[in-house]
Amino acid sequence: MLRVFISQPMAGESEEKIKKERQRIIDSIVSEFGEEIEIIDSYFEGAPADVRPLWFTGKAIELLSTADMAYFAPGWKDARGCRLEHKAAEEYGIEIICDGGGGCNAGKGI
Repeated sequence: MLRVFISQPMAGESEEKIKKERQRIIDSIVSEFGEEIEIIDSYFEGAPADVRPLWFTGKAIELLSTADMAYFAPGWKDARGCRLEHKAAEEYGIEIICDGGGGCNAGKGI
């Protein structure tokens, strides 16, 4: 089973918008790769209210370490957490795909 990590800009977005975009991404991944995938849940609901953004990035990279593939959503280049996740995926040989393929630098697009 292919384990897929989704890197998605979330800062300043509503929970509803994040979840809607995440579902669009999941549908796209399933369409491309079939049902034999596992999406790694990297949307942290119920996180402590006083944590800093780096806490989320640390947790996300921990999850990324278990992935076979990392999917980067539109706008990832403008989100520092996503950029760090992208660099980690590159450095540790995790396959990278980007929404539409544009501006991915490494990997392929879907």
